[in-house]
Amino acid sequence: MSVAPDAEEARVLPVVFFDGDCGLCHRTVRFLIARDPEGALFRFAPLDGETLAARIPAERRATLPDSVVVLEPDGELHIRSAAMISLLELLGGRFARRARWLRRLPRPLLDFGYDLLAAVRHRIWSRPPQACPVASPELRARFDP
Repeated sequence: MSVAPDAEEARVLPVVFFDGDCGLCHRTVRFLIARDPEGALFRFAPLDGETLAARIPAERRATLPDSVVVLEPDGELHIRSAAMISLLELLGGRFARRARWLRRLPRPLLDFGYDLLAAVRHRIWSRPPQACPVASPELRARFDP
């Protein structure tokens, strides 16, 4: 049985902000949870939630994409392809090897691909009907408002 980190421990984990209305973002969160069953790698929060408003200044929030954003404990913010690469690195193992390979590609090319996918994601991956399923208390504890 996993034990959710307390508030102090949670502040040292990267926060994955996601668009709750996006099926692809929802699947990304489920993918990360499945590979981090103990909750030792990530915290999660919606892009339109209190956590984002409290931790990121308004002028910076205005420039964020409406997809996955990663906030590192040191305050570094990853968006677009850099967010995906960051998540792969944090997962470690074969995912980190893929991240190292992706880092060799030009960032504008990666962001172009990311933007193309982001533009059609709502049409390809519809919002899951069970976007907010009943979750165990341990799993709910990994999400911030």
